[in-house]
Amino acid sequence: MLLGFNIDHIAVLREARMVNDPDVLEATLLSANFCDQITLHIREDRRHTQEFDLENLIKFCKIPINLECSSNEEMIKIALKYKPNRVTIVPEKREELTTEGGLNLENDRLKTSIKMLQNENIEVSLFINPNLKDVEMSKELGVEMIELHTGHFANLYNAFFSNISKTPYKVLDMDRKALELSLREELARLEFCAKKGANLGLKIAAGHGLNYKNTKELLFIKEICELNIGQSIVARAVFVGLERALLEMRTLLNESGYQHR
Repeated sequence: MLLGFNIDHIAVLREARMVNDPDVLEATLLSANFCDQITLHIREDRRHTQEFDLENLIKFCKIPINLECSSNEEMIKIALKYKPNRVTIVPEKREELTTEGGLNLENDRLKTSIKMLQNENIEVSLFINPNLKDVEMSKELGVEMIELHTGHFANLYNAFFSNISKTPYKVLDMDRKALELSLREELARLEFCAKKGANLGLKIAAGHGLNYKNTKELLFIKEICELNIGQSIVARAVFVGLERALLEMRTLLNESGYQHR
């Protein structure tokens, strides 16, 4: 299972003081030794990573770059200018703290954006909710890959296995039996969508809210070939350093090879 490291969370720290510290490029070059790709999301509001970050990564990073962006015309132009290895088209709302769900695949502009990117030999992935309709629509849109949104799974896992419901960060109001049932159902939904997508010839990634505890639940889904993880790695790095944080996650994902045999 491949590890994509989302570098946005380094940029969040940089933008907090509006100085080049921590340096996103320095973090990327260090990280490239311990992960399989670098993921960054240039948002329309530019709240963390910037266009110059993408330019630097394309120039100097030795591993693949996965650009997350909306299907907004301006963002697609940026993707076409720098030509990362992959573009993952994601939804965006200005008021959101982080991406809240998968794409609306009935967006009229989406098909045009996909074709423009593919015409420049850029692989296209769609960030979707884990449901059968969206998997099938992604195939119809002609993309090479989908990334399953794991945010609801992560929230359920956190609510069931931690004390978050006792804190201001509570997001779900369910009793333990309902949480356990919902968690099992969401895992089954992720597995079903991964298998369906793979059967349709799509490559399958997953991401959002994944950390050192809940990620192990996905290692049994052999159709998932890649996980994109950022915030939890950077949070861990605060205590142990970025290199060790990445190595710990890399070790965790390597266990999937043993689970699958």
